[in-house]
Amino acid sequence: MRKKLIALGTLTVAASLVLAGCTSRDTGGTADTGGADAGGDGDVTVAFVPKLQGIPYFEAMNTGGQQAADDLGFEWLYQGPTTADAAAQADIVRSFIQQGVDVLIVAPNDPDSMAPLLQEAADAGIKVATSDTDAPNSVREVFVNQASVEGIGQGLTDALLEAMGGSGKYAIVSCGETAANLNAWIEVQEAYTAEEYPDAEIVDIVYAGEDQAAATAMATDLMNAHPDLTGLVGECTSSAPGVAQAVRDAGKIGEVFTVGLGTPQSMKDYLEDGSSSASILWNVEQLGYLTGWAGLQLAEGNGFQDTNDVSEELSAVEYFPDEKQLLLGPALRITTENVDEFDY
Repeated sequence: MRKKLIALGTLTVAASLVLAGCTSRDTGGTADTGGADAGGDGDVTVAFVPKLQGIPYFEAMNTGGQQAADDLGFEWLYQGPTTADAAAQADIVRSFIQQGVDVLIVAPNDPDSMAPLLQEAADAGIKVATSDTDAPNSVREVFVNQASVEGIGQGLTDALLEAMGGSGKYAIVSCGETAANLNAWIEVQEAYTAEEYPDAEIVDIVYAGEDQAAATAMATDLMNAHPDLTGLVGECTSSAPGVAQAVRDAGKIGEVFTVGLGTPQSMKDYLEDGSSSASILWNVEQLGYLTGWAGLQLAEGNGFQDTNDVSEELSAVEYFPDEKQLLLGPALRITTENVDEFDY
């Protein structure tokens, strides 16, 4: 089973894990730790299809993936839909299959509908993987996971309930209804709230897509529908600032508390004025770097080791063979004290 990786106890610990960005290195890791000794020859093409192109989160992943390509010597291709639409994403995946890329990595909006396309790519001789969001019932060869499901779900719950004083009613504004990662985190939040915070209750879960304005409107509606609501969770990088904006607009800072999975700079103003108490995230550029590195390993037929030396900053990335999963590391709690350590 996946190990529980929770590093949310102190900001000092979190800060030690924060990176200024991926840096170049002359060589990869050694064979016994799963690193790539010589890197690629420039002929390998690794294509990444995010849920949505143009938002800070996936643009930061793109930055990390391109840095890996520069460091290790492969071609990084990046294209996603302009709206979080499974059909539009599928069209881009089909295009990459027709191009005959060496590796295809997807963060699927709809894992079930993506699975047949990943099979089609595999049948065409393309190595397939997922990153950020999984398609567990597919032929993907590895899932590049950002943090443990338990670490994220429990981290969100702890951060919010600490702000709420350990009790009260809260609601969740999620994004895509079919997103496997978001739904897994919500399941943890539901169970963990019931077990650890018996005086707290989740009163509603709504879905705003990847639309910040829609998240703000839904959070406003939730506060109106539940006058005794004292907490909101933004379950993705568009709804996290969305719910904070709703609290700010309603003049309820200090009355209704919010946390979410927001990119640091998009949350900075909300953290500073108290409309958000914390953001639970990970180093997104590192996730992109690990994604690119994993793609190169698949292309070159390198197996993953239990612990993988990916780069100077990612020197001990764990691999879980039963789940075919690479785990970036523990989730981080981002507050006013460490938000400026990230530039995205």
